Amino acid sequence: MPSTGGTRLIELKGVRKSYDGGKSYAVAGASFTVERGEFLGLIGESGCGKTTTLKMINRLEEPTAGSVFVNGQNVREQNPEQLRRNIGYVFQGIGLFPHRTVVQNVAAVPELLGWDPDRIQARCEQILSMVGLPLEDYGARVPGQLSGGQQQRVGVARALAAESEVVLMDEPFGALDPITRVELQEEFKRIQQELNLTVVMVTHDMTEALLLADRIAVMKNGEILQIGTPHELLNNPQHDYVKKIVDMPKRRADRLEEIMRGHS
Repeated sequence: MPSTGGTRLIELKGVRKSYDGGKSYAVAGASFTVERGEFLGLIGESGCGKTTTLKMINRLEEPTAGSVFVNGQNVREQNPEQLRRNIGYVFQGIGLFPHRTVVQNVAAVPELLGWDPDRIQARCEQILSMVGLPLEDYGARVPGQLSGGQQQRVGVARALAAESEVVLMDEPFGALDPITRVELQEEFKRIQQELNLTVVMVTHDMTEALLLADRIAVMKNGEILQIGTPHELLNNPQHDYVKKIVDMPKRRADRLEEIMRGHS
C-alpha cells in the first residue's frame, strides 16, 4: 500500500446514475474513497456500472444523485473542461490524434494549459522516456507508424503529460496481446509508484486487478459489493459473486502449479 498520510484525493458519496428518469439505475449508490497515491481497481462484468462510475469522477457523465469530490472540491463546482485537463484519462480505444505526431499528441494538454514551450518539451522528453518511447526515436512518428502496444504507451504518456495527480483508466490494456499487456502493466505500476499517482482503473480481469491494485472494488448490477485489498478479497470474500470472481485466478494458479509438477 502507498504511504498516503490519510489524504483522500477522490471521494464518492451516495453516487447514483439513471438514464431513464429514475426507473432503473446504472449506478445505484456508489460510495468510496481513494487515498493519495493509491491504486484502486474497479472490477465487474460488462454493464455493471464501473465505466459510468469512472466517468462521473471527471464529469464525462453527470451523477443523478450524490456527490463526487476530487482533492476536497465538489466536481460539480468546477469547470468540466478544466477538471478534465487536470485528470489523466486512458482508455482502451487510445483515441490518439491520427494526423499529429507522437510528441504533438503528448503535448496537447500542456499546450491547452498554457505551459511555455521549453517546459512542454522537457516534460514530453521525460514522460516518453518513462513509457519506453524515447522522443528522439518516436517523437516525429504518427500513430499509424506504431504498433498497438506503442500507441497505448503514447496514450499513457499523454494522460501523464500535464503532471496530473489523478489518472482514470478504462480497460487500458484490454486490446493488447498477452506479452505486451504484461509488459505495459508492469511498466505502468512502476511509473504509478515513482510519480505517486492516484489511479482508478476499470477492468473485467480479476488477475490484472489483483496484481496491480492496492484495493479492489467489486461491482455488480450498479452496486459495490465489497472493497478490500487483494489479500482481503482472496481470503475473505463477503459475497457469492466476489467469491466466484476471485476463485477463477486461484483455480488457474493451482492448475499451473499442477502442470509444473508434471500432473496432466
